[in-house]
Amino acid sequence: MSQEDTVGKALARVIIYGVMVAIVMGILQWFFTQGVDLLVESTKLDGLLVLKDYAVYVYIIVLLVLGWMIVNAVAAMFYVMLRPKYGASAAAATRSMVRILGIGALIAGIAGGVAGGATGVALGGFIGLVIGFATQQVLGQAIAGLFILLARPFKIGDLVDIAGESEVRVKDISTLFTIVQRKDGLEVLVPSTMIIGQKIVIRERARD
Repeated sequence: MSQEDTVGKALARVIIYGVMVAIVMGILQWFFTQGVDLLVESTKLDGLLVLKDYAVYVYIIVLLVLGWMIVNAVAAMFYVMLRPKYGASAAAATRSMVRILGIGALIAGIAGGVAGGATGVALGGFIGLVIGFATQQVLGQAIAGLFILLARPFKIGDLVDIAGESEVRVKDISTLFTIVQRKDGLEVLVPSTMIIGQKIVIRERARD
């Protein structure tokens, strides 16, 4: 399977899921505004009108499920686009970030839409702010780690000075931490934000 085919399929999933959202939400909108009334008229069961009271909950569940599918599809598209150039680690880090940001935006958007009007805008913004504040440190670490993975100032096997650690060997690079090994054999997990904020000395490049 070629890269173009993979990217094309990922993009196709995003489009298909988007169309699914439009179709399903249209059907639900018709059902709860007209379908229930027609059902009551045909069955003479007035108790079925209570179904309209659950419309909001059905909308929320459907939007969460289909929205998560869209977020995953978009994240997968970023992964297949970035992996050939930047490697699996950087692509996976980007995919995780897209998922985190996507689910946060999804929850904030649904909350704002359900409330409606100015209240909805305020509620959606507040929820987005809460999610952003709660994940601020993790996202900061992830963004810093993604920058390291993309910029590649050093690679696994290099002998470096980073974040106050001198002459350490890089063992692994992830989004949150870079694992280095000291001369005494101890492994140190260096937070990505500490690496970005300080100078990096490359003492020895690893052999390819």
